[in-house]
Amino acid sequence: MTRPTDTTRVPAVAAAGRHPVVQVVALLSVVVHLAAIYWPRVSVVGPVPWTDKVVHVLLFGVPTVLLLVARPWRVRPGLVVVVLALHAPVSELLQHFLLPHRSGDAWDAVADLGGVVLGVTLVVVGRRLRRW
Repeated sequence: MTRPTDTTRVPAVAAAGRHPVVQVVALLSVVVHLAAIYWPRVSVVGPVPWTDKVVHVLLFGVPTVLLLVARPWRVRPGLVVVVLALHAPVSELLQHFLLPHRSGDAWDAVADLGGVVLGVTLVVVGRRLRRW
């Protein structure tokens, strides 16, 4: 005897991700991301010389994770990844050519892309661990 399937159930992860609060936090992370990337003058000082690169990883990694989990407007995950991955080098070029007190750096773009990859990895591994 087969059990009837309940097609109205939504997995707990998807339901939690589509919660309005999670979506608002995801969108706020994008606002912070854009403000930090395009602020006219930024100085990152930290305990180690590569603190700037850690900030770049976080600026791209956190929105990647939150947007993939929240999926506001049911945006496709692939679109999130492509847009953020393209934004990494474009943002460095815009900083270099359009913001007088900022400079574009190829290594910053690499750190940005690393943040996107790290974010995708965390979401994929997290989903697989929940199924396990």
